[in-house]
Amino acid sequence: MSLSAFLKQNVKQIENEKVTVSERFIDENGDVIPFEVRVLTNDEDEQIRKQCTYKKQIPGKKYQYMNETDYEKYVGMQAVACTVYPDLKDSSLQDSYGVMGELNLLKAMLTPGEYANYLGAVQKINGFDKDMEDIVDEAKN
Repeated sequence: MSLSAFLKQNVKQIENEKVTVSERFIDENGDVIPFEVRVLTNDEDEQIRKQCTYKKQIPGKKYQYMNETDYEKYVGMQAVACTVYPDLKDSSLQDSYGVMGELNLLKAMLTPGEYANYLGAVQKINGFDKDMEDIVDEAKN
């Protein structure tokens, strides 16, 4: 077997995906406008995870702490980082919803169900929808 398939220039590139998040975002022709989503790099994901991790004291153990991750914040920040379009950093878009910050904008733009579905779509695009058993089964077939 050759390792050439693993060389960066030979690896299939992951394309951005269009995701219909809501039927409420329509253009002048009445067509639904999808969000454009990209895949995170491992370094980006690690930075987001670090931002969402804090130390929590172990009950009954003085000076002993364990790391905990705020999962809701983590997946929300992943969604923000993966969103290519619309530009969540755009100040006029934030102003139109009366919020500051990309995560606050995303939550303001979407209904709770749309937001939950979008988070799920972002997780799937980043490969978090399959566990190791699914990957092994897929490889066997």
